[in-house]
Amino acid sequence: EAQLVESGGGLVQPGGSLRLSCAASGFTVTNYYISWVRQAPGKGLERLACVAFGADFTTYANSAKGRFTISGDRSTNMLYLQMNSLKTEDTAVYYCAAHENLGTWYTATRISDFKYWGQGTQVTVSS
Repeated sequence: EAQLVESGGGLVQPGGSLRLSCAASGFTVTNYYISWVRQAPGKGLERLACVAFGADFTTYANSAKGRFTISGDRSTNMLYLQMNSLKTEDTAVYYCAAHENLGTWYTATRISDFKYWGQGTQVTVSS
């Protein structure tokens, strides 16, 4: 059974950093794109970063460029999102999600648009 499990969320002050982790199991990660997305209360799904281990491909949404870094270790099926200089508007539930087509990265509006997704991890940026 395919599974994605996020961890590493929590409460952080503005300007602080967090590293989110995503453990993938039950599927071959090199056959998929793996993305980080988030959803804030009352707002739509926002894409952040996407990686394809099997194709040496990485891309970021404009909102994530310069502050967020996606990385991963295909040997352990772990994906990470390093987030720096956090702002109050970064408060959201963060999800990692797997998808077979790059187009999903651009068109997804709901977490269920992805093939696999985790339960999410809450990030709260507040003083």
